[in-house]
Amino acid sequence: MFPEVAAESPLLQHLNPEQRAAVTLPDEHALILAGAGSGKTRVLTTRIAWLLSQGRIGPGNVLAVTFTNKAAKEMMTRLGAMLPVNVRGMWIGTFHGLCNRFLRAHWKLANLPSTFQILDTQDQLSAIKRVMKANNVDDERFPAKELQWFISGCKEDGLRPNMVEVRGEEDRRKVEIYQLYEDQCQREGVVDFGELMLRSYELLRDNDPIREHYRRRFRHILIDEFQDTNKLQYAWIKVLAGEGNSVFAVGDDDQSIYAFRGARVGNMADFVREFNVQHQIKLEQNYRSYSNILDSANELISHNRNRLGKNLRTDQGAGEPVRVYEAPTDMAEAQWMVEEVRHLVRDDVPKSEIAVLYRSNAQSRVIETGLFNAGVPYRVYGGLRFFERAEIKHALAYLRLLENPNDDTSFLRVVNFPPRGIGARSVEQLQDAAKATGSSLHDAVHKTTGKAGTNLAAFVAKIDRMREETQGLTLREIIDVMLQQSGLIDHYKAEREGAERIENLEELVNAAESFVTQEGFGRDAVALPIDEHGSTMLRQSPSSQGLDPSLPEINEPAPDYVPPDADTGETLSPLAAFLTHAALESGDNQAQAGQEAVQLMTVHSAKGLEFDVVFVTGLEEGLFPSERSLADYEGLEEERRLMYVAITRARKRLYLSHSQTRLLHGQTRYNVKSRFFDELPEHALKWLTPKNQSFGGSAFGFGMGYPTTRSTSYKSSETFASPEVPPQKAAPAHGLKPGMKVFHTKFGEGKVQLLEGSGDDARAKIAFPRHGEKWLALSVAKLTPVD
Repeated sequence: MFPEVAAESPLLQHLNPEQRAAVTLPDEHALILAGAGSGKTRVLTTRIAWLLSQGRIGPGNVLAVTFTNKAAKEMMTRLGAMLPVNVRGMWIGTFHGLCNRFLRAHWKLANLPSTFQILDTQDQLSAIKRVMKANNVDDERFPAKELQWFISGCKEDGLRPNMVEVRGEEDRRKVEIYQLYEDQCQREGVVDFGELMLRSYELLRDNDPIREHYRRRFRHILIDEFQDTNKLQYAWIKVLAGEGNSVFAVGDDDQSIYAFRGARVGNMADFVREFNVQHQIKLEQNYRSYSNILDSANELISHNRNRLGKNLRTDQGAGEPVRVYEAPTDMAEAQWMVEEVRHLVRDDVPKSEIAVLYRSNAQSRVIETGLFNAGVPYRVYGGLRFFERAEIKHALAYLRLLENPNDDTSFLRVVNFPPRGIGARSVEQLQDAAKATGSSLHDAVHKTTGKAGTNLAAFVAKIDRMREETQGLTLREIIDVMLQQSGLIDHYKAEREGAERIENLEELVNAAESFVTQEGFGRDAVALPIDEHGSTMLRQSPSSQGLDPSLPEINEPAPDYVPPDADTGETLSPLAAFLTHAALESGDNQAQAGQEAVQLMTVHSAKGLEFDVVFVTGLEEGLFPSERSLADYEGLEEERRLMYVAITRARKRLYLSHSQTRLLHGQTRYNVKSRFFDELPEHALKWLTPKNQSFGGSAFGFGMGYPTTRSTSYKSSETFASPEVPPQKAAPAHGLKPGMKVFHTKFGEGKVQLLEGSGDDARAKIAFPRHGEKWLALSVAKLTPVD
């Protein structure tokens, strides 16, 4: 189809020797170990273009499998630019997309209607719930999401109901429901994502003519991100690859980080053994990062035993050292990071080229607060901001009902969450009753009758009982009681990925604990009922005030606290003030579409991305590596691969940080720095704080004095370190002048308006663009002058 092309084809001109060797391999099985930033997409697309240009295949004989639609489109775009071919005739797509195409062509042999529909994840869950309802399945004993997880897992392992091992009554019932679900899908002519893959595999396995047809057609099978394949996907590849086929597998076992989704890093070693792979080419030339970053990645990952082995290298030089920072608290860590971000932006680093990575989504809350207070726009990549996450909004709705039972919006959000048998018809009946009486939904419950009335009354009783039980408790204790009695924790325990949601709910306790401390309530402040004069009294334990714990508890007016609506003179309880804070923070500072913003994301979400500057935060034992991985060597190796991915996202500058203490479920925990620090090369690191330093000051890090870590210029690749300043117990005597710009950990940047007093009595009036004018005591506020 294409004329013979000389070895010096334009297609090969911009390839390095390893890339060229991979592209021009003979028609045999091959494994390309493509390191981070080594140009694997270029190799894949050029390999296809080379085969086409050499006349070894035609456009209709290409089968290339990727893991995302975005990657598939990019490959097709690049191929279209390389050669004058119609790329739409090629089979390039995701596993699910290609299986859909295959089943559309052979719907009758697959025992499907020609117009079969695909269920997305939410549709699948709804279908399972219908099966459960029709067959009187107890949804408390068998939660729908748990059954969804079970069914999807069976399909990923290639197991039909009659193939699943049954070890007890519970397993037997699950298998029965799996079969009932299968029967329902078949009747309705629908397939879920797992079914697309499994039914395609079964048709290829069991139908000799179909299998041989596709083996002859697709002589060359190219697989991207091979390390992410699961058991069924690997079986699908094997059944397609016949005697004369060539499988060109591209992947990086050091970046296999999706075991929780069923990915098997062992598929790569199995492929080498089972296919008798004679060609293994390592793409080790990195075009992304400087060598200090790559040396760190190489040294770290070398501690994994079960790897095929490679070492990244670059011609770009050493670059800047990897900066390591130890903070006294998680809030101090976030504040240091925000300060570095502000300096980077001043040095003309685009905000979109700065990424903050963390192991767990729950960690974003402290970082978001720091950026919010500093007025730095940010975007949470691949997820929602902390206060916008569904589980957090559910929890806040319960808290709002404790504060105000007539909040209809909150009532509707959680009246049937977790599910308690209150359906749309019951809610509609309640809304009609409320409208007829002109009352709130809460007050109209007694007007509803029948089963709906009984279920609604039980919900209202639960809220009222919770309100009674939380009277006289601290904000942290209120949230603890709510999380348990609402059923949120138990509900998410039953979900496959519920652990992350539970972590977020526990972080809500930390958010509350931090809030009451910042606002001056005191950690043990208790909201009492508003008295007849409309003022809220706070009770504090003697120990929290530095008094003899044996003294009786005392009642005193709330400390000086300026609520958001300070003009009214109203004093809010800690719960009411926290709910206001949550509402304000959730509604502001998220970058608009197209706006420059700092990128926040989990390390999993960062896979495939790259940035000029990367912060990897929270590097502590039990957090990164995660606690769940520490007892399992394979789990620890996956955590190390995850750290490898985090490091290799950075192009020019990399920061690694950890905290000596961190709030966990409202309690201060003392942390050991991650073992990963001991697995990094010393020559590539620059410790911005002394190793094993001891910080003094507040347990929550407010106003903490930080060692100065600022570089003279981002654009300089020279190492730097300003003299380290020891932590200060209090701000210097003064040094402020009217008109001077200052920075405050809560209110952000502001300008000094007035100064008065001296020594411990000195105070300043500061105008903050976001929070208005505030009088702050300088011995407490810890204001930092801004250049």
